Amino acid sequence: MASVVATTGLRGGRTGWMWALPPVAVLALVLLYPLALVIQQSVTPDEGGTSLTPYADVLASESFRSALGTTVRLAVGSTVGCLVLGFVLALVIAFVPFPGAKAVAKFIDVFLSFPSFLITLALLFVYGTVGMANGLWTDATGASEGPFHFLTTPWGVLLAEITYFTPFVIRPLLAAFSQLDTAQLEVASSLGARPARIVRTVILPEALPALAAGGSLVLVMCLNEFGIVLFTGAKDVTTLPMLVYSKAILESDYPAACVIAVVNIAISVGLYTLYRTVSRRVGA
Repeated sequence: MASVVATTGLRGGRTGWMWALPPVAVLALVLLYPLALVIQQSVTPDEGGTSLTPYADVLASESFRSALGTTVRLAVGSTVGCLVLGFVLALVIAFVPFPGAKAVAKFIDVFLSFPSFLITLALLFVYGTVGMANGLWTDATGASEGPFHFLTTPWGVLLAEITYFTPFVIRPLLAAFSQLDTAQLEVASSLGARPARIVRTVILPEALPALAAGGSLVLVMCLNEFGIVLFTGAKDVTTLPMLVYSKAILESDYPAACVIAVVNIAISVGLYTLYRTVSRRVGA
């Protein structure tokens, strides 16, 4: 009997490997092989051979350090803005009764599927140089141009990223709030606790896991955002993805572009690992 079970288990294991090989092969061909080519190109200088000279040149360049600093500042600033705004909006949607609250929550789910450049394009229609806000200003004052020109600055990129990525924080918060025991809120209210104290002592501790998971995800996505920076037309805002584009497409410096891409991938993988670790530990 034992030998039959062992034989069946062995055959099942072999069958499992046979089923697993095709998707693994496709994954290796579609994802891992191009990634390997990028890594290989990053250690292949234009003069040929294999060398870490491209890494030394890129990491020592002012353009790379500036782009890295800009990327980190924008990503951290956007993440903080998304956490604050997302927490406030999630509180309103979950705990302040108003007509259409469920429709707003469903719209947030749909909003997550929107491409980032679409949000940036909408902001350009409103706050662009020839947008609605500047048009209303010139019509009302007779001025030759409006005062709103911030979309082509880091502040415009920050606004666009916060606008686009905030729903990625709201969604896990709403899920966390739906599991909150309302009896705790009623008890705290009956004891005379004001709304601000209830939020601080009852709701916020329950929301921390969702905030940590949502914030980690937003940080990863902001570090890799390309479309928003490109569509705002912020010429003085160069992030790592924009620098990869500039080196590869505009300058045809493929080794430098691949070095920057590898660094960006390493940062992203590290942060994504942190995100998965936080999500797994808090169950968000």
